[in-house]
Amino acid sequence: MISNSHYGVLIIGAGLSGIGAACHLNRHCPDIRYGIIEQRSRIGGTWDIFKYPGIRSDSDMYTLGYNFRPWTDTKMLADGPSIRQYIDDTATENDVKKNILFEKKISQISWSSANSCWSVTFIDQADGTESILTCDFVFSCTGYYRYDKGYTPEFPNAEKFGGDIIHPQNWPDNYDYKGKRVVVIGSGATAVTLIPAMADKTAHITMLQRSPTYVASVPENDLVSEKLRKVIPEMLVYRLARARNILLQRSVYELSMKKPLVVKKLLLAATKKQLGPDVDIAHFEPNYNPWEERLCAVPKGDLFKVLREGKASVVTDQIDTFTEKGIQLKSGKHLDADIIITATGLNLQLIGGADIFVDNKKLNIADEMMYKGLMMEGVPNFALMFGYTNSSWTLKSDIASEFVCRLLNHMRRINAEKVVPVDTESNISDLNFLNLRSGYVSRADSQLPRQGKKSPWKNLDNYLQDRSALREGDLNDGFLIFYRNGKLLIKSENKKLSKRIRSLIPI
Repeated sequence: MISNSHYGVLIIGAGLSGIGAACHLNRHCPDIRYGIIEQRSRIGGTWDIFKYPGIRSDSDMYTLGYNFRPWTDTKMLADGPSIRQYIDDTATENDVKKNILFEKKISQISWSSANSCWSVTFIDQADGTESILTCDFVFSCTGYYRYDKGYTPEFPNAEKFGGDIIHPQNWPDNYDYKGKRVVVIGSGATAVTLIPAMADKTAHITMLQRSPTYVASVPENDLVSEKLRKVIPEMLVYRLARARNILLQRSVYELSMKKPLVVKKLLLAATKKQLGPDVDIAHFEPNYNPWEERLCAVPKGDLFKVLREGKASVVTDQIDTFTEKGIQLKSGKHLDADIIITATGLNLQLIGGADIFVDNKKLNIADEMMYKGLMMEGVPNFALMFGYTNSSWTLKSDIASEFVCRLLNHMRRINAEKVVPVDTESNISDLNFLNLRSGYVSRADSQLPRQGKKSPWKNLDNYLQDRSALREGDLNDGFLIFYRNGKLLIKSENKKLSKRIRSLIPI
C-alpha cells in the first residue's frame, strides 16, 4: 500500500530530467530515500510520448546527454527512440527503476509547516483510486508542457475537411501516408523534422507557415569524436565534445545578442546556399532577430534537400478557412490536401497540472519568482526543473540536480528541516521566467513564474555562469532561509539582514 509512505525526496516525472535527478541523488546523497512518481507506464517522458515521423532532438547529444554518462553514438541529433533508450539504459545502470511508481497522476501537493513535510495526492491510472504519500522535499521534473494535448488553434470550418487532421503530439500508430498530399501547418522544430522525414513517401508535402523561422544546417555526425574514439577513452571523448559544443553554443548566442544583424546575415547566406536558385529565400527570413525565438537545426540540411528536389515546398501565407479538399489561404490560393498536420506548438503546464498549497493557501505560480532558476520564492523544500531554452535542456538539469543534492546535504549538516527562498530586496519584475518571444511562451504568460531584476532571481540562460553559481555559490547567501525545529537559522553577525528577514517571515 502506497498511502502514508514517506520519502526524503519525491521526484515528479521519469523523463530525461527526472531520471537524471535520481542518478545525481544516488551519487551525491546515497542515504536519502527517494521515489519517482510517473503518470505514464514507461520511462522517457517526451522521448516516449512523441512518435511522429522523424522525431529527433533539436540539440546535439553531447550536451543533451548527462554529464556523468557519455553519449556513444556518432549522430549529433539523435532520433527519439535512441534518446529514450539512452534514458532507460541510464536508469538501469544506476539502479533507479526500483524507485519509480508508474501510472500515478498527481492532483495536489500540499505543504504543512506544522509537520514540515509535503503531502502528495495522486490518482492510480489503473483503477482510479486516490492515495497520499508524504515527503520532505519535492523535486518537480515534469518539463513545462502538457503531455496529453498539444496546442491547436481554432481553424475556421475544420470540421468540413474530408481527410485526417493530426497533431504530432497524438500521432496514430502505424499511420499510412504513402502517396498522400500532406500540408504541415507550422514552421518550428516539429515541422522542419516532419517535412524531410515524410517527403519520400508522400505524393507531395507542403510546409504552411504564417511567418518564417531561422533554420540552420548542422553536421549529421561528429567526425572529430569518431577519430578520437580510436585513441582515447570514451568518457574523455565525450567531455571534449561537450566542452567544445557548450562554448560554440554560447558564442553563437552571445554574438546573436550583441550583433544580431551579423548573425542574421550569416544564417541567411548559409540557408540561401543550401536552398539553391529555385527556392525563395524569403520563406526563411524571419521578422525577428536570431534567438529571440528558438533556432531550428536540421542535420545535413535534410529539409533544404527535399525542397531542392521538389518533393516538398514552403508556403508563407495565412489560413482563411478549411475546405473539404484542403486549405483556402487569404491570398486566394488553395492548398489541396489529403492529410493536414497541425504542428502548431505546445500547451504549457507545470508540475503535471497539479495544484500546490502552502499551509492551506493555494499557490498561484505566476505570482512567484524563481531563485537561481530552480526554486520558487516563499515555497519551502521545493525545486522546479527548467532546462535551457537557448541551449541543451540537460546542461541546466544536471547542474540543477547537483545544486539540490548540495542543498540537501547542507541541510543535514546544519540539522535544518526546511529551506525557503526569500526575496529580501524587492527584486520581482513583470517578466516571466522564459526569455523567449515564442507563441507558446506568450500564450502561457499567466501560468509562468516571474524572474527578478538581478541575481539570484534573474534568469541568466548562461550555462557557464549558472554552473559556478549552482555548484559553488554560497548557500548562506541571505536569500535561502533555513529552519530548525520551526525556528529561523540566521547568522547572528548579519543583524541588518536578520531584521529584514524577520519582517518578511512570520516566526
